[in-house]
Amino acid sequence: MSVETIDTLVIGAGQAGIAMSEHLSAAAIPHLVIERDRIAGRWRNARWDSLVANGPAWHDRFPGLEFEGDPGAFVAKDKVADYFESYVQKFSLPVRCGIAVGRLEPEQGGPGYRVATSAGEILAGRVVVATGAFQLPVIPPVLAPREGLNQIHSAQYFNPGQLPQGAVLVVGAGSSGVQIADELNRAGRRVYLSVGAHERPPRAYRGRDFCWWLGVLGKWDMPAPAPGTAHVTIAVSGARGGETIDFRRLALEGITLLGMTGAEAGGRLSFGDDLVQNLNRGDASLFALLDEADAYVSRQGLDLPLDPQARQRFPDAACVREPIRALDLAAEGITSVIWATGYRADYSWIAADAFDAAGRPLHSRGVSAQPGLYFLGLPWQSRRGSSFIWGVWHDAKYIADQIAIQRSYMAHHHAQSGEAPRLMPDRRG
Repeated sequence: MSVETIDTLVIGAGQAGIAMSEHLSAAAIPHLVIERDRIAGRWRNARWDSLVANGPAWHDRFPGLEFEGDPGAFVAKDKVADYFESYVQKFSLPVRCGIAVGRLEPEQGGPGYRVATSAGEILAGRVVVATGAFQLPVIPPVLAPREGLNQIHSAQYFNPGQLPQGAVLVVGAGSSGVQIADELNRAGRRVYLSVGAHERPPRAYRGRDFCWWLGVLGKWDMPAPAPGTAHVTIAVSGARGGETIDFRRLALEGITLLGMTGAEAGGRLSFGDDLVQNLNRGDASLFALLDEADAYVSRQGLDLPLDPQARQRFPDAACVREPIRALDLAAEGITSVIWATGYRADYSWIAADAFDAAGRPLHSRGVSAQPGLYFLGLPWQSRRGSSFIWGVWHDAKYIADQIAIQRSYMAHHHAQSGEAPRLMPDRRG
């Protein structure tokens, strides 16, 4: 089989790869996007059935296409996937699905990278790794596998009916964990929720969604934290038309709150003595944002209605007044544990000196330390909003500009030296 050559190869056709392709197309840079599944497949296959986008339709989109219907609605996951497929069609983006990548390595004795795929080899002058940050689900090695206890990651949860009868422990209080716990509680399950450090912005305040507030207050553009800085999760929901997450309210509605999950010993699972502290810090993050919003309204002279209910504090349920420090899962009838504990990246298929000791990409705004290698879709790639739909679009624009700059330098080199390019820009075998 002949080797296919291309100027720029984009790996992954989720929101990052599609944004990248749009900008490369606009810059007339020959490229190809390959995807092992289907366009935006993770939105369809690795999310629970009732999931909707956490931002309203007017905000969580690319500039070139609006969602159909109410711009203030929170779009269902399959409709989000449909949106990206429509985007590819609208801009005639060169996306090829059903192609898995096995290995990526620098081309020996020449420029570019050789990529082994299920459809043959590709030689690319540049490669953009747009596989995102949500690759391998992380389940901490806390509970040993055992009969009668169903342990799954949140990526494997779809609806309450898939779980065996019994109580459920949800570990993780970010957007996924809290929404899953709430759905299970509403379905009549007895639910325990392990709550760690978090921020909980208002879903809306004074008639504006929190996405708007973070925009006008400049918080989406907060620069990336220093490498290794812990990222505090955000608890927010677009479910049922959107609502502010309040863990104290959820406790009053029947969910038993717990501190951070610890270790298991003697058949009992321990929890940290940090529940109240985590709740208080989450409340503080909410009130601080409300204070900033009020100051902004006053400074700008905006006519936005007061919203005193946003500062309402619910009374403490028994599980908050007297936190539970350990549970015997069997005695409590807990038959399922859902680990909403995030993901880790997997770049083991990339044979290039482009990572730190922990396997994280070494980069500046997605531009790798290795010439011609780029990363897109990383959390905090350039700013707080980088992992959101609109944020990755802007990061992709920056990388496309950097690729165009490098191509212009090489064009100048070839013109001055009379040397022919060693990698043809686009030859598909």
